[in-house]
Amino acid sequence: MGTPSTTSAPGRAGLMLTLATVGFAVNFWAWALLSPLAVRFTADLGLTSFQQALLVAVPVVVGSVGRIPVGALTDRFGGRIMFPLVSLTTIVPVLYLGLFGHDSLSALLIGGFFLGIGGTAFAVGVPFVNAWFPPQRRGFAVGVFGAGMGGTAISALTTVKLVDAGDTATPFLLTSAVLAVYAVVAWLLLRDAPDRPVPSAPLMTRLAATVRLRITWQASALYAVAFGGYVAFSVYLPAYLKTAYGLTQADAANRMAGFVVLAVIMRPVGGWLSDKVPPAKVLAVSLTVVIVGAAVQAFTPALAPVGTIAFLSMAAALGAGSGATFALVAQVAPASQVGSVTGIVGAAGGLGGFVPPLVMGTIYGQMHSYALGLALLALVALAALLLDLLSVAREGTAHV
Repeated sequence: MGTPSTTSAPGRAGLMLTLATVGFAVNFWAWALLSPLAVRFTADLGLTSFQQALLVAVPVVVGSVGRIPVGALTDRFGGRIMFPLVSLTTIVPVLYLGLFGHDSLSALLIGGFFLGIGGTAFAVGVPFVNAWFPPQRRGFAVGVFGAGMGGTAISALTTVKLVDAGDTATPFLLTSAVLAVYAVVAWLLLRDAPDRPVPSAPLMTRLAATVRLRITWQASALYAVAFGGYVAFSVYLPAYLKTAYGLTQADAANRMAGFVVLAVIMRPVGGWLSDKVPPAKVLAVSLTVVIVGAAVQAFTPALAPVGTIAFLSMAAALGAGSGATFALVAQVAPASQVGSVTGIVGAAGGLGGFVPPLVMGTIYGQMHSYALGLALLALVALAALLLDLLSVAREGTAHV
């Protein structure tokens, strides 16, 4: 599916990849603004552990489900229109939360619901980047774009500090300004690939056709574990570390940022490896590491060194597995349906991140232990490994 326009202008393709990655990071920064402040809101508003988990999970589920229509719309209208549109729309809930919507749980949930729009940027970037690169480079390119999920690390590292230095509105105002600047830059500089396939069928017809593709459901299940596990830890890890190990809010947020950074670094590595070997093999190794790491952490070992090793190993594996999943999509999905497939697979990944925080919060509220929740993660990762080995690996060889 590589053509002269995508292979003869690597400099321009690189610029488009850079702009898309920055846009993804900025929108994910906004998407993750509530998580670092969840502990503070819990103390100020007297929230239960379940309410705290719900607070950080709502933007995740909305951003996930929203990827389905946004991905299909990107297939039709392209990233040049959709990136600025998503970025500008996200400014509204960010400003609402910073200026008005943080004094009650209901207000936070309303703001968090619309904050989820920022999470749909992922479904814009994958088809946009995919169209700019030839097949043999798409795994790495989409993996580099996926590193924009590091926007959650920006949020983790800066949000609490900005609130302490100013007030609750400060990080929200800053993020709004950055989103506005990016939207203008994207509108001026972003261009869709000249040979981008543009579907002519109606939206619902295209989505129905996407649902019938086997790769859609295989990649959805794998991404629900790989990226879902990353999202779950990135939003719930501060609360987990504070409760299980007695860390301060700032220390827990910094450690979560380390988890995120490692996962971000490993995502393009997973994509690059998947350009060299079948993505199913990369996924198999990644899922095995997650199984072992979750099983070890279920016993709540000492944070140094065993707990730290377990979490960082899982971060690396989840990042590489996320990159490998979309390398698989780039290799197997029809070119005109990459956005639609990405939307559904991305939704599955986000929903995979929505459930674990709620489960962990509920289990801890009932049992005052996280062991069962981590054991369940190991079992889910094992099921994904079996799917990868018994289905994806056997079928994927025909596409590599």
